[in-house]
Amino acid sequence: MADLPPGGVPRRRFLGYVLGASTLTVAAPLGGQLLAPTAAEAAIPSLPGLSELADLNEILTLAALPTANLIGIRIEDDGTASFALPRAEVGQGVTTSSAMLIAEELDLPLDRIRVTLADARPELLFNQLTGGSNTTFSTYTPIRVAAAIARGRLLAAAAEEFGVPAAKLTTRLGVVAAPGGRSATYGELAAKAASLTTLQVAVELKSADGFTVIGTPRNRIDARDSVTGRKKFAMDLHVPNALPTMVCRPPTVNGTVRSVANLPEVLAMPGITDVVPVSTGVAVRGRTFGQCIDAVRALRVAWGPGTAEGASDASVYAELRKAELPLVVPPLPILTRAVDLRFTFAFAGNSALETNCAIADVRSDRAEIWGSLKSPVTAQEAIAVRLGLPVHEVKVHVVEGGGSFGRKLFFDAALEAAEISRAMGKPVKLMWHRADDARQGRTHPMSLSRVRATHSLGQVLSYEQRHTSVFTDFGHGLGELLTATVADLPVGDLAFSEAIFTLTQETPYNFGLVTQLLNEVDRGFNTGSMRNIYSPNVRCAQELVVDQLASDMGKDPYRFRRDLLRNARARAVLDKVAEVGSWGRELPDGVAQGIALHPEYHSVVAVLAEIDCRPQTTGRQIRDAVTGPRVTKVVCAVDVGLAVNPRGLEAQMMGGIMDGIALALTSSLHLKDGHFLEASWDDYFYTRQWNTPLELDIVVMPPTTGEPGGAGELAVAAAMAAVACAYRRATGTMPTTFPINHNGPLAFEPKPTVPPVPQSPTDGRDRAY
Repeated sequence: MADLPPGGVPRRRFLGYVLGASTLTVAAPLGGQLLAPTAAEAAIPSLPGLSELADLNEILTLAALPTANLIGIRIEDDGTASFALPRAEVGQGVTTSSAMLIAEELDLPLDRIRVTLADARPELLFNQLTGGSNTTFSTYTPIRVAAAIARGRLLAAAAEEFGVPAAKLTTRLGVVAAPGGRSATYGELAAKAASLTTLQVAVELKSADGFTVIGTPRNRIDARDSVTGRKKFAMDLHVPNALPTMVCRPPTVNGTVRSVANLPEVLAMPGITDVVPVSTGVAVRGRTFGQCIDAVRALRVAWGPGTAEGASDASVYAELRKAELPLVVPPLPILTRAVDLRFTFAFAGNSALETNCAIADVRSDRAEIWGSLKSPVTAQEAIAVRLGLPVHEVKVHVVEGGGSFGRKLFFDAALEAAEISRAMGKPVKLMWHRADDARQGRTHPMSLSRVRATHSLGQVLSYEQRHTSVFTDFGHGLGELLTATVADLPVGDLAFSEAIFTLTQETPYNFGLVTQLLNEVDRGFNTGSMRNIYSPNVRCAQELVVDQLASDMGKDPYRFRRDLLRNARARAVLDKVAEVGSWGRELPDGVAQGIALHPEYHSVVAVLAEIDCRPQTTGRQIRDAVTGPRVTKVVCAVDVGLAVNPRGLEAQMMGGIMDGIALALTSSLHLKDGHFLEASWDDYFYTRQWNTPLELDIVVMPPTTGEPGGAGELAVAAAMAAVACAYRRATGTMPTTFPINHNGPLAFEPKPTVPPVPQSPTDGRDRAY
């Protein structure tokens, strides 16, 4: 870590390592800095929340610290730089931003940097977990340090080669140049710059005013492969003898196999090589996935009960109501007024474009797994336990994934593929059907948020929020991580989920006495921390209450927020969206603006949304589609401290905005009789082309802190809240159930649960829009 001068501001000098190797290989320690909250300025200030003192992002960084020196950059003899990133690339662009950091400090073109994904490495412990918008936050300094050390070693080798002081040498585009025209490429110097032993060295990083790569908009380094189809995902890999495999799954959540009536008959179907019962259903392996689908549909299975038998939205709601923690600040009608509301948020899916999939080749004494895994070390350990093998005999290869949004923190497909491969004695290429994902996959849990805010004489005196949720499963490695660092956390004796809640939730306003508490119930569902974990629901409820408070006090929603904000950066993004979005402009009846804000992981975003709720819009007819209100315009202003790649940040904000629109208006899972009714994207109504904003403007704010904050999940909560607030103003009705269409008539005919997957479509061209 850097030395601290008297003023406490870190210098740019760091310690790192030159590793013993035949060619130049370097590494650097991992480190992050706690950012103090800005002082409050309102008449009735609120104390900083725990997440403002130490948040989940910092905990992830702290946990990675002890093993950071095991991660290195290698200069190859062809002059390229190789870096095995111990994080997962699932479309968020971290391979590009990591390459940019290396390019900046190493003076090497982006196209000369090779970023791959590291296989599972147990020795990395908690340094290989991708989540919480943590990758760039935690690796920003160590990657730069490693690259700077490599450049310093190359300069030293060239100085010895040329017989001139290193200070007289320059680097550019992978070449070291000396006075008089002599030069050498990095490749030519790599072996000479290497060390036979590990050395600790000091290095000074570039100052921000010298950046030529960091902070500049760059295309993704994998963009060409993505658009030309050369990019390889798990299902694109060729593993000898790994054939397509699918699973016939139970009709209710986590049901069990009692018996199979027609195994020989299905085994005799065209292309089918194997049919075996496993813990999650009945697995079939065939020459094509189409043949697997036919076999899955043909199986006649007697199923045992699941873990949520008979459950429905209504029964889960009733259980959540019983578990709701009490509010403690009573309204005093003579002296104060109160806003007292309860919001309901339905189960939701992760909506990753790539469904669950993995390849497994399990032998009697070893196993090899390929998949998009955000917690590969935990996956490796769990697979080893399931197979009864030593961890070192289980190789787990991390493959780029087609989206995650929290889904790929779990390794369900990899574990299942390993079990199936062992049962069949053959390699398998397992893919879940979209119906499997919706009905048996991980869901964002249903929750309630009860909020009471009291106010008097134009000031908010108290804000209480009691969030009650179906249990969120954090058994993907984050649980072990938090347990290992709990002594360093300001969370007292809170239970695990409550600690996560406390470390992620932040109220940006001066609301006097603020309390936000979580309580969870376990209903036996497969859940996960979908993008933004608790924040979309918690912040949507809070921002709607802010709008109601403004209305009760006769104040403009934007001005009311601005007056109560505790942070200058938050005011800046709020002002920017109000300015760019022309807040307050005249709109037709049934059309309105909403505005909302969300701070998280040392970043802050504001969103202004305009929604059209007029009958001619809500009554639009599109075949097999849900339409309803349409968000016609969104303006987003985002401050992440320092945007390493502004173009990538814009893409992250776009995706988050579409998530937020979907959660507010259209996308949810309906629970009935122990199963979810949705079974594909035909009936899980994520934001579609006909419901995307006609105008979308994203403003990346100038650097404010000199270091990047979290960004991956940032826009979801603000977008959901802004759309909800706009809907309230357009209709004059406070929305309290989300998405707003959830309790209306079903917009689709539910597909059967037996067979568990629908027939493959034969009319794809007819379904084009």
